[in-house]
Amino acid sequence: MLPELDLAAEEVIGAIQREVPEYARPNDDSYNTAVRRAVRHALHQFAQQIADPATPREGTAQLFGDIGRIEAAEGRSLEPLQTALRLGARVAWRRLYLAAGRGRLDTDVLARIGEAIFLYLDELAAACAEGFAQASAEAGGEMERRRRRLLDLLVADPPVSRQAIADRARAAGWPLPRKVAAVALAEHSEGRAGPPAGVLPALPSDALIDMARPGPCALVPDPDGPGRTELIERGLRGWTAALGPAVPLARASSSLRWARRALVLARRGIISPGPGVTRCDEHLSTLLLFSDEDLVANLAYSRLAPLGRLRPAQQDTLAQTLLAWLQNAGNARETARHLHVHPQTVRYRVRQLQMLFGEVLLEPDARFDLEVALRARRLLTGATARPARNIPPVQAAAAVAAQPS
Repeated sequence: MLPELDLAAEEVIGAIQREVPEYARPNDDSYNTAVRRAVRHALHQFAQQIADPATPREGTAQLFGDIGRIEAAEGRSLEPLQTALRLGARVAWRRLYLAAGRGRLDTDVLARIGEAIFLYLDELAAACAEGFAQASAEAGGEMERRRRRLLDLLVADPPVSRQAIADRARAAGWPLPRKVAAVALAEHSEGRAGPPAGVLPALPSDALIDMARPGPCALVPDPDGPGRTELIERGLRGWTAALGPAVPLARASSSLRWARRALVLARRGIISPGPGVTRCDEHLSTLLLFSDEDLVANLAYSRLAPLGRLRPAQQDTLAQTLLAWLQNAGNARETARHLHVHPQTVRYRVRQLQMLFGEVLLEPDARFDLEVALRARRLLTGATARPARNIPPVQAAAAVAAQPS
């Protein structure tokens, strides 16, 4: 074998460059030098192992591991490299077969060397695959780190400069979208049923996700694009999550803030989450109303103070009637239909309310405040798990508002 190794190497190199397009680079001297070095090393190492099976193999494994890493770095799959390895083995086997035909090799020796070629081929392929996998994992891990750092910048409050975001987005391979929507995700440690820890939501591939930060979140580009709503809903199935409104990229932190607020309100029962993800777009008035719970509780307490003179059951009945009456522009019949009672019952209750609230019910600004206070009361008292007996509903509402989020 030894006298023909250099000729065999040239034949292998020629066959690879003819039949594997990825390695046909006639004008790239450094690349051709690397190919020649790898082929010559592989052939000489094989011959050395035939001569002395105890020959160390670490250098060959390192060389072909590096080749696998180069393939990953250049963005290719392992298929061209595996094709080149098989082609090299076939060329080497053909030269041995021709040597046997000239009577220079015993057929038993030929069979054993043929078996050794294919075992060696497996070793080289395994080294290439290991190097390729390591480089791919490192590249993937680095890209994920870049995407998480980009997410940090995008949701920072106050926002960072557009140029800083553009630079970080370019490094992360993330095209800057026109609009984004943030997703607030519940942590697994909260004991809720859902996907196991370590599993990411199956959001679109261009979504930025970070489950390791306090308050896991994601950022989805172009959430209003064709089919995107269905993709997001499906990807969040089984998760406790809230989707913020679509906003310009520079306001991503606002979308996340609203999504987190919606998630808190949904957990407390103030927002009904429904069967899927909680969508902020469907609860904007509630989010506005509860942007400052101390303030809304004080509003409820001051505007609904007249109800505090009644028994709890009467408070509930008259508060419900007053809200329906205001929502139906003072129309007794529509209010009755809304409450499923007789119009005369509504008129009786309204007279009670007029006695309690007096001229306030005739003032437009006061009526607006009353409706806001009654909506807040309904949401807050509906969210508490314990009925506040013997406490006026306005005080109960304030107590609920004071509960930790």
